[in-house]
Amino acid sequence: MSDEPRPRTRTGRRKRWLVDGMNVIGSRPDRWWNDPDRAMRRFIDELVDYAEATGDEVVVVFDRQPRDLTPGTRWRIEVMFASRTGRNAADHDIAEFVAEAEAPETITVVTSDRALVDRVKKRGAKVASAGSFRRRLDDTRDPR
Repeated sequence: MSDEPRPRTRTGRRKRWLVDGMNVIGSRPDRWWNDPDRAMRRFIDELVDYAEATGDEVVVVFDRQPRDLTPGTRWRIEVMFASRTGRNAADHDIAEFVAEAEAPETITVVTSDRALVDRVKKRGAKVASAGSFRRRLDDTRDPR
């Protein structure tokens, strides 16, 4: 980890991302469904690399918790697991995170789930699609 100043947005602030983890993983048909636990670990590694490269703050929420992963901080990212079970279980926690934030307008929620988009926009958060965030991750790893 370097001591160089991290990139900032045009307003001088680092971006704050709140990521619907399985929604982003599912946006790329790379056979992730054959081993979703491995896909989650790989995605966490990608997010750590992204946060290190950009200085952005990232919170990722997954629908379920694999046995070998624990919630907590990994460098500049926070890994969370849904407090509920089932499909789209993380949506409730993401919406609550935004609702409880002191400055929800500083958060960009990453999801392509329309119902979740509506919920978080009503609470003041910005939204980026899973595909656009995936491209951002790819561009950070492979700047042309």
